[in-house]
Amino acid sequence: MPPATPLSPASDSARERVLVAVRAMDEAGGPVPSSELAALAQCSERQLSRSFRDVLGISPREYGEALRTGRARDLLRALDSVTSAAFEAGYGSSRGFYEEAGQRLGMKPRTYASGAPGITLTWSAAPVRIGDHDRWLLAVASLDGLCAVRIGSDVEALVAEVAREFPAAALERSDDSLADVMAGLVQLARGEQSSASLPLDVQGTAFQARVWHALVQIPRGETRSYSQVAESMGRPTAVRAVARACATNPVALVVPCHRVVRSDGSLSGYRWGLEIKGTLLAAEGRAATTPETMVG
Repeated sequence: MPPATPLSPASDSARERVLVAVRAMDEAGGPVPSSELAALAQCSERQLSRSFRDVLGISPREYGEALRTGRARDLLRALDSVTSAAFEAGYGSSRGFYEEAGQRLGMKPRTYASGAPGITLTWSAAPVRIGDHDRWLLAVASLDGLCAVRIGSDVEALVAEVAREFPAAALERSDDSLADVMAGLVQLARGEQSSASLPLDVQGTAFQARVWHALVQIPRGETRSYSQVAESMGRPTAVRAVARACATNPVALVVPCHRVVRSDGSLSGYRWGLEIKGTLLAAEGRAATTPETMVG
C-alpha cells in the first residue's frame, strides 16, 4: 500500500462522518436509515453519501447490506432454520433475505448454510516454476467459470482450504476438463498471454467487482499504483479500499492484482509472497517486449 498522504480538512471531516456512521451500523448489525446516520454524523444525507463514496468507494446502504449479509453468513452456519437466520440478521422477510443474501453469497442461502450440498466444484492442479520457486497452481471451477485460482507449495493444503469454504460441496478432480484452463494459467505464471478462455464465477461486493475489473485493464508488462487504480475508478480517496479488494482477489493471475504496486514503484501486499509477485512482474515485462508476444 502506498504511504499515506496528509488528508485535507475536508477529507478529515469526511472520514469522521463515515466513522460515526460505520460505528452505528456495526452496532446495529446492518443498515440504518440514512436520515438517522446523517443526524448522527451531523451532516446532510447527500454529504454523508458523498463522504462514503470518497472514503470507502461504496454507499452507506451498500456497507450496511454487506454487514448484514456477513452476519447472515455466520448465522446460517449456527442456526438450523434459514428463516431464523434471516430475522436474526435483521431482514424484514425471508423473501428479502433470499433476494439479497442469495446474490451476495453466490448461491441460495439454504445451499450456503448446508455447505453447498449438491454443487459440484471441479479442480485441477499443475506444477509451475516461477523464477527460482517451484509452486503449484490450483484452479477450482463451477459450471459457470473459475471461482478460485491459488498458488502454493502444497497442493493438498490448497484443496483443503477450498474444502473448508464449502464443506458439503462435491470437490472432484478433473484434469481433463480443466486441461485448457491449466495450460492458460501456466502461461500467465510465465508472464505470457493466456491462449485459453478463462470465464469467471466470482462473488464480491459491487466495489470489489469494480476494482477487479480495473485490474484486468492493466496491460501485461505494466504496473499501476493503488492510487492510480482508485483514480481510474473515479474514487481517488478510496486507496485503502482498493488495497483491500486486491488482497481479497479470489482468482490469482487471471485478475492480475500482482500488477498493483506502491506509488514509489516498490512491492507490497501479495498473498502468495513478494518474491513471487516480483518474479511475475519481471516475467511479464520480458514477455511483453518480445515481438511474438507483444499482444496481450
